[in-house]
Amino acid sequence: MRLFHFSEDPAIREFVPRTPLHRPEVEPLVWTVDEARAWTYLFPRDCPRILLWPTPQTTPADLDRWFAGDPEGRVACIEWAWLDRMRSTPLYRYELAPARFRPLEDDPWMLVSREVEVPLAVEPVGELIGALGRQGVELRFMPSLTPLFGAWDNSFHFSGIRLRNAIGWPPEAAGTR
Repeated sequence: MRLFHFSEDPAIREFVPRTPLHRPEVEPLVWTVDEARAWTYLFPRDCPRILLWPTPQTTPADLDRWFAGDPEGRVACIEWAWLDRMRSTPLYRYELAPARFRPLEDDPWMLVSREVEVPLAVEPVGELIGALGRQGVELRFMPSLTPLFGAWDNSFHFSGIRLRNAIGWPPEAAGTR
């Protein structure tokens, strides 16, 4: 298994467990993502995004409507306001040894460690829109992500990242999806 952490900082020598600022109840952890879902972090750090992909439970109607019938489809939705930053933000992919990482109970493709971790390697991602395209991700630009509020009630996987930064996203829902 390969694990990655993405950062705009090219000079991280060690990853120290930390508590997310917006979730003070979470214990300090080092966060990584597995190779299959690394595409979900090919964005500037604070970019709000909604990420969708089919699961075995996805209905044929949802598969057709949201993924053009592609059972391997992946969709990333971001706001137009982030286009320039998608084009200009340098991003670096750090690889970490998987030995001390364990999957999160509710997101098994997110893996965490309670220990200080030293990266095995770091490399620039390059141009982000192209990197998403090479991963087969359909990138959808929207004026606002709010029309997708409630899309988690469909039969596919819904992930929302940094939604507190989205235009008009309900503040009470920003930390829940």
